[in-house]
Amino acid sequence: MTLAWYTLVVDATDIAALSRWWAQTLDWHVVYEDEHEVAIAADPEEEEHPVEDLDAWLAQRPSLVFVPVPEAKTVKNRLHIDLAPHLSQDRDAEIAALVERGATQVDVGQSGDVTWTVLADPEGNEFCVLSRRDR
Repeated sequence: MTLAWYTLVVDATDIAALSRWWAQTLDWHVVYEDEHEVAIAADPEEEEHPVEDLDAWLAQRPSLVFVPVPEAKTVKNRLHIDLAPHLSQDRDAEIAALVERGATQVDVGQSGDVTWTVLADPEGNEFCVLSRRDR
């Protein structure tokens, strides 16, 4: 049995704002939006074209879906996203750009000699920016 990782759901108090923050961060697109959810994906036509071939279905990249919740985040995430810059990118500049757009650096207990930086999005969801890599 094989299932496709279809989406990662993110709770948010402002689904419109947070989904657009992540869409800009990932250079993705809003592919669906109503008052109950906003979906972003790498391919802006993802929601429009069904994939009938199993191998093609399994090769698709997952999307992010933002759903509304009334409460703000209060504890460390049990699941987080890792982002990585390419070898040709300036990692520190990418982190600075994220912070300029509303991310904050956070301490979740990491030591000072790790190769990643822990940040939180504007609603406090932690994510990491890893070292530069080519895959």
